[in-house]
Amino acid sequence: MTGAVLSAGQAAAILFGGLVVLLILRVPVAFALGLACVPILLIEPRLSMMSLAQETFNAYNSFILLAVPFFLLTANLMSIGGITDRLVALSRSLVGHWPGSLAQINVVLSVFFAGISGSSTADAASQSKIFIDAQTKEGYDLSFSIAITAVSAVLAVIIPPSILMIVWGGLISTSIGALYLAGIVPGLLIAGAQMLSVHIYAVRRGYPTYPKSSWIDMRCAVWRSLPALTTPFIIVGGILLGWFTATESACVAVLYSIALSTFVYRETGVRELYTALLDTGRLAGVALFCVGTASAFGWLLAYYRIPQELLANVATWGMGPITAGFFIAFCFLIVGCFLDAIPAIVIVGTVLEPLARSVNLHPVQFAIISIVSLAFGLVTPPYGLCLMVACSIAGVRLRYALKDTMIMLVPMLLVLAALIAWPEVSLFLPRLIVPNMMD
Repeated sequence: MTGAVLSAGQAAAILFGGLVVLLILRVPVAFALGLACVPILLIEPRLSMMSLAQETFNAYNSFILLAVPFFLLTANLMSIGGITDRLVALSRSLVGHWPGSLAQINVVLSVFFAGISGSSTADAASQSKIFIDAQTKEGYDLSFSIAITAVSAVLAVIIPPSILMIVWGGLISTSIGALYLAGIVPGLLIAGAQMLSVHIYAVRRGYPTYPKSSWIDMRCAVWRSLPALTTPFIIVGGILLGWFTATESACVAVLYSIALSTFVYRETGVRELYTALLDTGRLAGVALFCVGTASAFGWLLAYYRIPQELLANVATWGMGPITAGFFIAFCFLIVGCFLDAIPAIVIVGTVLEPLARSVNLHPVQFAIISIVSLAFGLVTPPYGLCLMVACSIAGVRLRYALKDTMIMLVPMLLVLAALIAWPEVSLFLPRLIVPNMMD
């Protein structure tokens, strides 16, 4: 930048070098992003430490980010309010007779959970407590039980309402309603890939299969779960019909969950509500702190025009939309191994957005490719937050379940490749229902 003491290359070396060193030293990601900015602020006379505080505050001064704690609270209320138990019963009635019954139920429950909470971390924590021990008691290998629980949890960031889609829509000005619709088919395809993996494991290892539920049991399970299953339709439908914004939909989801767990299922009291609020505050504080420090980091990248410098050579490669899609997916797959998804969106998403625009990659397609790619980072080391949560609850080290986790990611990668090669897989639903949001 003209008048700056440091060149773009020098600033990039300090920022990314400092970040890598801090991550190696196991400094938490949110703190590492903020601390990596400090040397630049001390060296550059036009900047000061106040810039870090100002840019961090600017990131928080966003109405749409209020949706993050509200959706986290919805997930916590669902876990303690009896909603999860009813969804487990429904999942069992639907797929309990398939090979590897309990693991199949695990995946289907993740689909239902994703449609309500939008939080993979909350999904991984709650389902690890439910399924890992239960599966091992039925003869499933512990590594397989951990792997399928962690891998299925990533559906929560793909199937709407997704917290990552809310962050993406707020930062890169993409219609959240269109993103929600675009995530449905990819999420269901990935769930199908996971269930196919479970089927193959179950047949080869002889995992148990439950008797098929009767039609009466299935109807009863559907009826008992119907109030909970209404939640995603309220959230997504309300946005598409223009009844409320994404943030307002999160508030409605909280109110509906409280009413459901308190007055319908009658399993939530004052103590349970206090616990849910406490856990939500802790999780939301971590997530939003990452947004703030990542925004400051991203602001310094923009100040020195580092994205333009990084993409200067890439633009000469002559990539088309499909080639660019694979390049974007590769970037997010690598970055997702080291960064939380939200700061990765703030930093890498804004860097790659000009490239996507230059090759006429549709903004919604760009977002879906990026978010699905980032979902892999939730179970890949060294970060792998969902895998870490599952391993922590199981009481084993991360590497214990790594082999089975990597095997389960292979069919998911094929789905990601299909999304890139055939854009209509994710785009046809929003184009059909909300064509006005696709302009």
